[in-house]
Amino acid sequence: MPLYDQEALEKFRLSGKILRESREEMRGYVRENMSVLEVCEHAEELIRKKGGKPAFPCNVSINEVAAHYTSPPGDKSTIPPRSVVKIDMGVHIDGYVTDTACTVSFDPQYDIMVSVAETALQTAIDTIHGDISPSKIGGAVETAIKNRGFQPIQNLTGHSVGRYQVHAGTSIPNVHQTTFGKLKTGEIYALEPFVTVREAGGAVEDLPQKTIFRLVKTKSTKNADAKQLLKYIEENFYTLPFTERWLQDVLPPSQYKNAFKELLATKAIMGYPVFVEVTRKMVTQAEHTVLVKEDGCTVLT
Repeated sequence: MPLYDQEALEKFRLSGKILRESREEMRGYVRENMSVLEVCEHAEELIRKKGGKPAFPCNVSINEVAAHYTSPPGDKSTIPPRSVVKIDMGVHIDGYVTDTACTVSFDPQYDIMVSVAETALQTAIDTIHGDISPSKIGGAVETAIKNRGFQPIQNLTGHSVGRYQVHAGTSIPNVHQTTFGKLKTGEIYALEPFVTVREAGGAVEDLPQKTIFRLVKTKSTKNADAKQLLKYIEENFYTLPFTERWLQDVLPPSQYKNAFKELLATKAIMGYPVFVEVTRKMVTQAEHTVLVKEDGCTVLT
């Protein structure tokens, strides 16, 4: 992973400031029975108004859904009463990405799970420093969650972030597991514990639905509409994830559908499956992006 000069670090810091402010506004904005599409669009517009760009579509993952749901165009879904809602947001400034998430509970019985996710995140923050093994962070997070009567989602991890990269290659587990290598001072990571109940399966699986996409590689195509759509994706999102909501004005609806299908079929773009807890139990999440220091870290978000 590259280490960053002062100009790059200032862009990470600005990205994190915009994201922190946007997250806290969204924490108080989301309500029961609200349109999920409204939540997504409000979060993304907040980021733009503050001078950033969304690093990926706002994720609104409800109850047993852990991650990777954003509203597709025309989404009619709403925030159910007494639900638990994860809001996961990213910002970039000139490609320098920060990532954060919070959980809002509308059912008092799950408030403790929200608190445990926040405690686990603080444990990760308190544990991380330069030259530490990722497995030690995972072990500390796992202990913090299990000691409070819950369990981590074992196959979701924190991750390094970089320029135009939300997942830049290195993972931070939320359980103790064998990992190779150590973190370096100056690297930037998103720490994100996911918590579920003790009797759950403690893992996520893929749903067939995909609402978030990413450019894989440029491919030549004879379809002029697909070529135009691919050019727009490259120029506007580069390698960062996007939603079909952000593509609706590129082509007329009658031409868009087949062009998008062609890009998927040729693997020019890929979709991320929605993640759901395997036993369909409730999931909470908390996340910050941090700059690793020799003796700790600086929270950017």
